Amino acid sequence: MNVLVVGPHPDDQEIGMGGTIARLAQAGHDVLLLDVTDGSPTPRGDRATRLNEAQAALACLQPGDGGRPVRRVLLDLTNREVEHTLAARHAVAGVIRAHRAQVVFVPHWEDAHPDHRAVTRVCEDARFDAKLTKIEMPVPPGLTPGPPLYPKWLFYYEISHLRRLVHPTFCFDITGFEGNKLDSIAAYRSQFGPWDGETPARDPGKIVSADFRERVLAHARVCGSLIGVPFAEAFTSKEPLALADLGALAD
Repeated sequence: MNVLVVGPHPDDQEIGMGGTIARLAQAGHDVLLLDVTDGSPTPRGDRATRLNEAQAALACLQPGDGGRPVRRVLLDLTNREVEHTLAARHAVAGVIRAHRAQVVFVPHWEDAHPDHRAVTRVCEDARFDAKLTKIEMPVPPGLTPGPPLYPKWLFYYEISHLRRLVHPTFCFDITGFEGNKLDSIAAYRSQFGPWDGETPARDPGKIVSADFRERVLAHARVCGSLIGVPFAEAFTSKEPLALADLGALAD
């Protein structure tokens, strides 16, 4: 399937569903990451740093033999100023068409970060706009415009500045891919290190705050405990999921 994972800033997709991205790619799905902004300015890291780190994180999510490479594209809206506008909707709709996205992942709609809330609302409407006929949609460099379509599924991943627990619709088993998730997060050195009290991640060349690393793992363990696996990531849907047979349910 063609999967589009939208992040307001580089690192949102990795924190929210890095393990799922890696596992989907390994299974042969065509996964495209869409960074709505470059994530700068931030207290640490300029535009060049953030873009380089995003590519380093992308490398951590790539599959082994038999998988399909994960790709990344930048929409390049302005960080801290994302708004729900017609132009933003059409920009995302153009990416949906170009990727022929059947499944779209966006941040959970409840959040304290204005960019996160705006991006989610933009994507919800872009899903509809992408099917409109007799209208062209823009695409970022490197993508080819595609015909109208309506993605069948839109799911919400957890990436929030609110201190709250989400009641997920489903959890995705990422056991065996939790290392990809941690490494991809650690690649954002300007955001998650070097800080005081840090310890090496799996790769000694990538450093991440020990506290943040453990919190990421702890949350994955909690999600995993809900479905009886070591590690998982949680997702929410506003629409019922379709089953043709009970065999589609995990053990």
